[in-house]
Amino acid sequence: MANGTLDSWLHPRDDEQRQTQSKRLSLIQRLNIATDVASALAYLHHCCETTIVHCDLKPRNVLLGEDMVAHVGDFGLARFLLEASDNYSRSQTLSAGLRGSIGYIPPEYGMGGQVSILGDIYSFGILLLEMFTGKKPTDDMFKDGLGIHQFTAMKMPDHVMDIIDPSLLIERNDAHGDGDRYESEIRARRTTSYRHGSPIQATRLEECLVSVMQIGLSCSAISPTERGQMDVVVNKLKAARDSYLNLRRRREE
Repeated sequence: MANGTLDSWLHPRDDEQRQTQSKRLSLIQRLNIATDVASALAYLHHCCETTIVHCDLKPRNVLLGEDMVAHVGDFGLARFLLEASDNYSRSQTLSAGLRGSIGYIPPEYGMGGQVSILGDIYSFGILLLEMFTGKKPTDDMFKDGLGIHQFTAMKMPDHVMDIIDPSLLIERNDAHGDGDRYESEIRARRTTSYRHGSPIQATRLEECLVSVMQIGLSCSAISPTERGQMDVVVNKLKAARDSYLNLRRRREE
């Protein structure tokens, strides 16, 4: 894919940083990518003739096209459900077992639980928190029972700005930006520092981030039955993105 993987954008290696100093995902780009991934999972879970569980959702398996549209790839661990069911206790698969990548595997898989769409939802929640905190779930700081879910939950909602990816404090609308999709109304090519920007800008950013983090926390809940369905998650992400864009457009007008 033209723009590689989501992982290469969230965690660029030193040589990648030297080659592309501007390799930074804006807030809108992250919202668009998250919505694309959620939409792909919603399709697999609810729109296929036989429900499909991806089983290995992580940034390295999210591919970005030339226009930064996200695609979910690598179905090597995917499983078909024998029956399409949103009920966790009834979800059965052709084969069960511990499937996925460390940091993204739902806790119930480690306790012998059946593979289900709720496992994908957990992995998506972790991916979402990673996208907006900039921290991998396998980061060295996460130990002694502290994970990215608990790390985020402890700061919500009043201190969300303390844990977001520092690059989000600078919103860039440049050539790598958001293309024409969802962003046609934002024509100003400028750099805005939210840390030193207006109170309105800071409040708008914080409200959007709180909404997104809450979605990530809900999806990555320890109990599978507490996680939301992906079609609902798609609508919530779109609402957060549209609210942010509409506020931004009204201010510019």
